[in-house]
Amino acid sequence: MKKKLISVMLCAAMATTMFSSVAVHAEGDDEGEIYMFISQPEYADAITALIDEYKNVEPGVTINYETTQNDYPTLLKAKLNSGECPDIFSSTSGKEIETYKEYSLDLTGQPLVDAMDDNVAAAMKDANGEGCYGMAIKGNYFGLIYNQDLLDKAGVEKVPETMTELKDCVEKLKAADITPFTSGYAEWWVFKHVFQHFADAASDDVQKMVAGFEDGSDSLENYPILTDNFFEFIDLVKDNGDQKPLETDLSGEEAALAAGKAAIMIGQGAWVESDLMKINPDLKITFAGYPVDEDASHCQVITGSDQALRVSKDSENQEIVLNFLNWWYTSDYGKAWFTDVAGVVPPIKGDFDTEYEVIKQGSASVEEKGAAPLEIIYSTDSFHQAFGEAMQAYVEGSASKEDTISTIEQKYQEIDGASN
Repeated sequence: MKKKLISVMLCAAMATTMFSSVAVHAEGDDEGEIYMFISQPEYADAITALIDEYKNVEPGVTINYETTQNDYPTLLKAKLNSGECPDIFSSTSGKEIETYKEYSLDLTGQPLVDAMDDNVAAAMKDANGEGCYGMAIKGNYFGLIYNQDLLDKAGVEKVPETMTELKDCVEKLKAADITPFTSGYAEWWVFKHVFQHFADAASDDVQKMVAGFEDGSDSLENYPILTDNFFEFIDLVKDNGDQKPLETDLSGEEAALAAGKAAIMIGQGAWVESDLMKINPDLKITFAGYPVDEDASHCQVITGSDQALRVSKDSENQEIVLNFLNWWYTSDYGKAWFTDVAGVVPPIKGDFDTEYEVIKQGSASVEEKGAAPLEIIYSTDSFHQAFGEAMQAYVEGSASKEDTISTIEQKYQEIDGASN
């Protein structure tokens, strides 16, 4: 478990119109505490830097920042059930917007909503397509990350776009005594990031397909790319990757790719580049979509905002929370923070320069081949965690493919089906 608690006295200078009224917030006026409990510990350092900068704005505010990953859904629900809703908390965007709507403030009318990218804002609406119940730390790109030097060493002249090309790439890497993959299978969320690429290729209306899994009107068995190709990929990585895949977590993946111990990182995206470059500043990154079948056009990166930060509608500190979040999305520092500090795809409107290869190559890929839908937002994190745990059992060998598929279909209906 990755967990971090940060308590910072904040001081700041912010002049932002609050709510939809004409009242203007004066610099340095705020006093109080904000409890921020979110997932995504990979951004802990960047958010700490954001908080440190904000202490040049509001000296009377304390932000207690806590982050964790693997057990986040369980811990959040425990807090909500005990009546201790954090001032700022996080969830998956899309379907989970509705799941936590009763706890969340509608941000409509806030300056941050006007600043938000339209595609990001669309993922923050409720089931009726109304309101804005979250904001994003980032937009994102999802795909495979390659160590280009290792591809060159193995004589791989073309980044794979089909399953046949991927298998050929694996054989060339092995012939050059290079471990092809690093998996991160210790993280349940890695599996959802991989699966969505196959789901996107399975249907022209992936949201409808997922809804069919949830209400039982459709079955994974109707989509060989999900029951065959996806599991074939999982096996390919297991058989040609980390010696102990279920013990390899995010940090293990990063270390393996950056140190040249593995050529292909799965289940990750734009958020890892900063860590990779800290480990190896000379690392040459290539970023591309997943080969999922024999149709090269299906090898697309995925872009969008998969996580939402929510504001408690019952927070006693609501005004200072909104002041902080509006500053984040509208101040000069806040707007530059996304690319310059966090190294992520900005979730706000505007033109941004970046030195990050995943963002540059992801953007170029979308321009050339289009982007696949962000399928993970059509299910809740509670489902995704159960899905990931089922896949971990499959990788361990304690569950067959057939039993795993059955478990996944059962979890679709048990966890997300009731909320349809």
